[in-house]
Amino acid sequence: MTSSQPSSKPGPATQRYLDIAEIRDDMVILNDGTVRSVLLVSSINFALKSEQEQEAIISSYVTFLNGLDYPIQVVIQSRRMNIDKYMEALGEQERKTENELLRAQIVDYTAFVSQLVELGHIMQKRFYVVLPYDPLTNKKRGFFQRMGAVLSPAIAAKLSEKQLEDRREQLARRTDLAAGNLLSMGLQTARLDTQGLIELYYNAYNPDLFEEERLGDLGKIRTED
Repeated sequence: MTSSQPSSKPGPATQRYLDIAEIRDDMVILNDGTVRSVLLVSSINFALKSEQEQEAIISSYVTFLNGLDYPIQVVIQSRRMNIDKYMEALGEQERKTENELLRAQIVDYTAFVSQLVELGHIMQKRFYVVLPYDPLTNKKRGFFQRMGAVLSPAIAAKLSEKQLEDRREQLARRTDLAAGNLLSMGLQTARLDTQGLIELYYNAYNPDLFEEERLGDLGKIRTED
């Protein structure tokens, strides 16, 4: 006589607890209908700048902050350096090289770089600026409106294409303006596209899994009807 164990029901999907409703058109759409863009920002070695250059950078940064009438988020992401593509390039160069001595040097160099990264735990830092756009800012929302958005986070599902287009245009203007202000400080920027945004959030929520399994090109992913 065998006893059957009741099958355990799977728990709710993790996505249910996230604020993100969708990522499309180079922007993140949240459950409350607001949208976000993300700028990848370069860094500068402030300590190596002259006193006049440091003062100019600080002044530009103060001007940038004072010109904002909305909140921004500055994110510093520290991850172990990934050199997979560089190692692949070295391997390809090794296969193409006919000179035996040069090929042996490439093999030795490849092993050295791999060991250096492995033992040295070399980290790579990336800097991001997250820019929001909310058609109805919290200043204009009443308490019950804000509470309703929290209790019923399904506004994004009801957005029309016209509303999405308006958010897309307004967010693009805000992003371009912020990028220009950052450029005045000597900081280069690049807006993350849809693929980059998905990889960024996938990495943020699954750092260990991301190191083992890379996301493919979303444009090549097909869904079954």
